[in-house]
Amino acid sequence: MVRKPATLKDVAALANVSRATAARALNSYGYVGDETGRKVQAAAERLGYRGNRLAQALRGGRLPIVGCILGDIQNPFFARIAHDIEVLCRERGHNLVIASSEEELEQEISLLASLQSLSIRGFIVAPASAEGNAHLQRLAAEHVPLVMVDRVAEDVECDSVAVDNEGGARKAVEYLIGMGHRRIGLLQDNARIFTSRERMNGYQAALAASDIKANDRMVSVSQSTVEHAIDATIRLFSQKTPPTALFTVDSLMTQGALLAFRSMGISIPHDVSLIGFDDFNLATFTDPQITVVSQPVSEIGRTAARLLFERLSGKSDHTQKIRFETKLIVRGSVSRRSGS
Repeated sequence: MVRKPATLKDVAALANVSRATAARALNSYGYVGDETGRKVQAAAERLGYRGNRLAQALRGGRLPIVGCILGDIQNPFFARIAHDIEVLCRERGHNLVIASSEEELEQEISLLASLQSLSIRGFIVAPASAEGNAHLQRLAAEHVPLVMVDRVAEDVECDSVAVDNEGGARKAVEYLIGMGHRRIGLLQDNARIFTSRERMNGYQAALAASDIKANDRMVSVSQSTVEHAIDATIRLFSQKTPPTALFTVDSLMTQGALLAFRSMGISIPHDVSLIGFDDFNLATFTDPQITVVSQPVSEIGRTAARLLFERLSGKSDHTQKIRFETKLIVRGSVSRRSGS
């Protein structure tokens, strides 16, 4: 005898809720309490309920899909963000479409338009530029659920999750100054990117607070890849009077700097001190271990996804702008310098 498939009515009866409540819990719309939601999901799993989510979504005009556009998904930082967002989406019965802008504004605009044409329910975006965000302003004005992650476009009124980039960079450079360094190099990404701009501001603020004049010769601009960072570091340290310390604005640049120093025969921390923004796996496997500005990567993606689903479920009616603190983790890559 073939067993009939479980129905929504069966799930509701087992969970001791109404069919309307069961439908809301299984399809992530409207408000359902956390405990009730868990009861309904447990009942659905026990009965093997497989609702026709596609048909339900088409009737409602929205597919159970969330769109996510990040800067570069080859970057371990963004890969972790994407992973954590996807995990929470699965928990909420949604699928995730991930795309990479490759830090190009025009590509971000094109990707967003394509995803919108699929009637995707909401978006998590790491803006490629701090300006030129009319496409994001339009989404916010149309009340499309939108959360910015890692970066903020200040002219767009929507939820956002980022860290205190400027404060973290300032702490790093202040530490180098406190260790006697005056010629402090900066390896940065394109200044149109929000995080790079904020970290550069922190670098400059720390120098100014100690009456150290900013010097363009101490700054090298690179794309956020290991290969480009190698070249940028070699240019910076091929000068007649190179920096005695280097601050890099992300983990890929830190890795590029390490490889460049090795190729140039420059020893850390004997010849140069190094601090990188964002921790990474190899930072504790090098000798010496690398001092870093650590950000709570494990919280950023999940928080962004949580904010989006609060919007989708109608639980949130005010804009939330969350900024996590950073932490300077001192290891062995910085030495005290007695003279300049």
